[in-house]
Amino acid sequence: MKKFISILFFTCCIIVIAQAQKTDQSKKAVAPNPRLVVGIVVDQMRYDYIYRYWNKFGSDGFKKLINGGFFCRNTNYNYVPTYTGPGHTAIYTGTTPAVNGIIANDWYDKSTGKNLYCAQDDNVNPVGSVAPEGKRSPVNMLTTTITDELRISSNMKSKVIGIALKDRSAILPAGHTANAAYWYDGSIGGFITSTYYMNELPAWVTDFNKKELAKKYLSTPWNTLLPIEQYTESLPDDNKYETVAKGETKPVFPHNLPELQKLNGGLNMIRATPFGNSLTKDFAIETIQKESMGKNTATDFLAVSFSSPDYIGHTYGPNSVEQEDDYIRLDKDIAELLKFIDAQVGKNNALIFLTADHAAPEVPNYLSDLKIPSGYVHERKMIDSLKKHLLQTFGDTLVLSYTNQQVFLNHKIIELKKLNLIQVEDDVAFFLQNMSAVSEVLTANTLNNSQFTEGSRYLMQKGFNAKRSGDVLVNYLPAYMDYMPTGTTHGSPYSYDTHVPLIFYGFNIKQGSSAEQVYITDIAATLAMMLNVQFPNGCTGKPISFLVK
Repeated sequence: MKKFISILFFTCCIIVIAQAQKTDQSKKAVAPNPRLVVGIVVDQMRYDYIYRYWNKFGSDGFKKLINGGFFCRNTNYNYVPTYTGPGHTAIYTGTTPAVNGIIANDWYDKSTGKNLYCAQDDNVNPVGSVAPEGKRSPVNMLTTTITDELRISSNMKSKVIGIALKDRSAILPAGHTANAAYWYDGSIGGFITSTYYMNELPAWVTDFNKKELAKKYLSTPWNTLLPIEQYTESLPDDNKYETVAKGETKPVFPHNLPELQKLNGGLNMIRATPFGNSLTKDFAIETIQKESMGKNTATDFLAVSFSSPDYIGHTYGPNSVEQEDDYIRLDKDIAELLKFIDAQVGKNNALIFLTADHAAPEVPNYLSDLKIPSGYVHERKMIDSLKKHLLQTFGDTLVLSYTNQQVFLNHKIIELKKLNLIQVEDDVAFFLQNMSAVSEVLTANTLNNSQFTEGSRYLMQKGFNAKRSGDVLVNYLPAYMDYMPTGTTHGSPYSYDTHVPLIFYGFNIKQGSSAEQVYITDIAATLAMMLNVQFPNGCTGKPISFLVK
């Protein structure tokens, strides 16, 4: 009898423990979501800027994110071209241009014979302005975003808003179902949207624009925040690798913004100053506050992009005092934004991530002076030579366009002349491969019928969309670019363009770092796991294991 009672007691204990474990697992399965997600994308942020400017940063901006969050130190783009439109799209769709369709900032549209801008939508109208830049929407993006999936999962209760100086940087991250996307229009010195989202600006946006903050920011000269002799991480302020603004004789501080804006785009000039970041930060704070983001029953999502580093990098390059000053000031802007978010919803209720849409190379002329192989590609001369070759070989130039390092061939003429398309592609590839600055050339036929697993050919394939991309894709040698002799650009498959920072901070994020390889397309998959929602419908990325354990 005692033995029976012991067995019965032991069995009951097992049942109780199993039930407790089941209950505990049930609790874990329905863990609460953060009240607010803030995605921060810095346009043209190199990975090494974190370390280069570390001693100049305060304790509440980049350092706060890294010291209190998780730093993925080996995050790379897994496709080309590394441009702004594709970058923002890859972050939020979790996939590459091969799937999401945003193959560049703009591309040759085979159906119309004209260039198509990535956020162009001629079926909508500007709201808050009459500028043609208001005819924008996410209509050209072929997949959902993590922000779309959040909205769908909450039966559209989650509020999603995208903001940036650049329209594409606000629109594409916010997705197809966003409540709003706002971008900067220099003609009014404020933020606008399109009828895709609404028929008139909310009163709070109109009131914000009435403050004329852009005009105020540009009312005083841009001087360095710190004494200029402290900018030891940069080249001397007066150097030959920087572009001189109209109205200046040298690219040096101070930059007299009140005078310079007359010759440099008026209020649009704020884009190429650190104050473009400050204006974006001001509007981000206003958006969170006026839209009560993080105060709702469902998780809200603010996608904010700081565009000014890209404009400054294009103009002055990565080793300029201007770019260093820009990041020192951006650090303060991010600190202010983090402080506001903490006060609004609390650190433990907000999930924040920071990354970049691409990085940037050194100025080729600077590298050449250091005896490092580098140079410039003269695309017009290259394609003119190709056209002459094709005319001699096939009796027609056959080239409709050369954009984003892609040759678009005239299929109608090829069919009319009864030429073999694959043979023409191969001929073009062979001719271009012999150009001095060209690294490799791939044809559409090769990309459609081969599978690359590593290197630049793999990245070219991930950026190739069969319906939208060209017939022949070209890659240049490292440190070669088609650009002016000062400042820098981006777009290549090399690490100087693909390697970017990625930091997660806040809700359920433990402090740490990892050097494991992470792809930019993994961000959306990771967020989906953290938010307990579906992956974006074209997602090819994987959850970052050490963040979602």
